Amino acid sequence: MNPLSDRVINMSTSQTLAMAAKARELRIEGKDIIGLSLGEPDFETPDFIKNSAKQAINDNYNSYSPVDGYADLKLAISAKFKRDNNLDYGPAQIVVSTGAKQSLFNIAMVVLNPGDEVILPCPYWVSYSDMIKLAEGVPVEVQTSIDTDFKMTAEQLEGAITSKTKMIWFSSPCNPSGSVYSKHELEELATVLDKYPHIYVVSDEIYEHINFEERHFSMAQIPSMYDRTITVNGVSKAFAMTGWRIGFIGAPEKIARACNKMQGQVTSGANSIAQRAVVTAMEADPSSIQYMVTEFEKRRNLILSLANNIPGMICNIPAGAFYIFPDISYYFGKSLRGKTINSADDFAMYLLEEALVATVTGEAFGNKDCIRISYAASQEQIIEAMSRIRKALQE
Repeated sequence: MNPLSDRVINMSTSQTLAMAAKARELRIEGKDIIGLSLGEPDFETPDFIKNSAKQAINDNYNSYSPVDGYADLKLAISAKFKRDNNLDYGPAQIVVSTGAKQSLFNIAMVVLNPGDEVILPCPYWVSYSDMIKLAEGVPVEVQTSIDTDFKMTAEQLEGAITSKTKMIWFSSPCNPSGSVYSKHELEELATVLDKYPHIYVVSDEIYEHINFEERHFSMAQIPSMYDRTITVNGVSKAFAMTGWRIGFIGAPEKIARACNKMQGQVTSGANSIAQRAVVTAMEADPSSIQYMVTEFEKRRNLILSLANNIPGMICNIPAGAFYIFPDISYYFGKSLRGKTINSADDFAMYLLEEALVATVTGEAFGNKDCIRISYAASQEQIIEAMSRIRKALQE
């Protein structure tokens, strides 16, 4: 008898983590793998944040933290929402979690009932779909293309809504495409949603500060959407704090209370030392991390120039985050070095084995024609990786 639940048997493995694990295995075998698969900044956490954590240790922040976060951290997050997004989220509307991933999981578990449909503009972050399924919801994928900069239109949204639609989940800037919804585009989506007041929106804004063009605009800034939007954010990306594991939400108070209740039965409060460091991060002016954003933009321009010189690789121009999401369907059906490429999965594995470059298949993000390449790596690594890819595809 199989001891495992149907729930875990039917769950997909995170393809980003799986590719990273495969790359580690090859490194152990002595292969010189360049990892462009993980969404992890290669910068160090800023010293002023690390010093705050050291002070918290000295100040003996050793006890359990409140389930929904320290009161002063929630006030700092509230002030951040006001400063950066012109959003008024009071402390009762904020829940601090062990990473934005837990924030998203909490939301799925407290909002969705069996059979509720959740619209996912494709491509979407790898874990959205399985989180929704774990909550017994039904992901409804809306395919976008490079022609629309991988963004869902108002017409597509209207066409995807049914009597069972409960939520919409999306990220802006988007992981994996780097696309950013403009104020006008979000207002067009909101005009559609105004006709369906029972539908809630999850706006994942974890890449908010890694934005190379216009100022970030939040869905909740639209007056009619404020009471129906759950804004998800955290410190992993912009502050290079992936391992610190702190995320948070700003939400309607009823949903925030429910997330607090759920978290209280799962992990309880997030790491006490990390929370103290995040108070400092939230209080810092965004200009303090601009050096990272500036470098990411340089890398974006570099990797695009190199990718656009590879035959059959078609890229949009990502306005944020630190990924490109090229369409590589040109290679489907072709044989390279004796290996036939029939899918994005095959293509990503080919690059790993033949070019020794780790990427992620677009199928993990709901798009079968693309792969995700992270440029959270040095310019030297990017140049070498793209050179290897070009050589591996020359046949």
